[in-house]
Amino acid sequence: MKKLIKPTESLKHIKNGDTLLVGGFGLSGTPLTLIDELAASDKKELTIVSNNLGEAGKGLGKLLLSGCLKKAKGSYFTTNRDAVQAWSDGDLEIELVPQGTLAEAIRCGGAGIGGFYTKTAVGTKLAEGKDEKVFDGEKYILEKAIKGDVSLIKALKSDTLGNLFYDHTGRNFNAAMATAGKIVIAEVDEIVEAGELTPLEIVTPHIYVDYIVLNKYVKKDGAYVEPV
Repeated sequence: MKKLIKPTESLKHIKNGDTLLVGGFGLSGTPLTLIDELAASDKKELTIVSNNLGEAGKGLGKLLLSGCLKKAKGSYFTTNRDAVQAWSDGDLEIELVPQGTLAEAIRCGGAGIGGFYTKTAVGTKLAEGKDEKVFDGEKYILEKAIKGDVSLIKALKSDTLGNLFYDHTGRNFNAAMATAGKIVIAEVDEIVEAGELTPLEIVTPHIYVDYIVLNKYVKKDGAYVEPV
């Protein structure tokens, strides 16, 4: 399989200062193997766009503790006390984005749309400095599209071409992020032969996927754990 690389090889495609789109909701649909490699690296000044920063010491929580991060852009960071502490100490920039706005901004980034107007956050601090317009008597603010240098995403299966199938809610932000990154690295549990995935199962076509990495974690009682 031409697109299959070792987890360590993923680091070749990430530069200091890059903006990374990282899939996941909590720890569901999170590319844990890729995050581990990044956390063990010497990469610096990274901006992470993700719904949250994992949990304390888990998922993107490991990346936070490694000192790789400059900024996090997402919706819900309070599940990780380390993220709150890092922000309080001035060690991490945080940009809060309402969850629906985050999803749409990433979708726009992948669709070649520069931005969109939304009522969400109108009249709050999140709207400060943003262009405002009135449509049908109601105020809207402009939200710009989000794109990344590299997308790190998680799928359940890939075929040998790189077509991706997601695991129920593990799909979350991953499918949109696969369209919005200049380079897309997908972590998968399993690789099957081309033709084994039906057209209805394929959510992300292989044309979006540059590289595939096999997940080192194992599923136990519905959660991924590191192998002993």
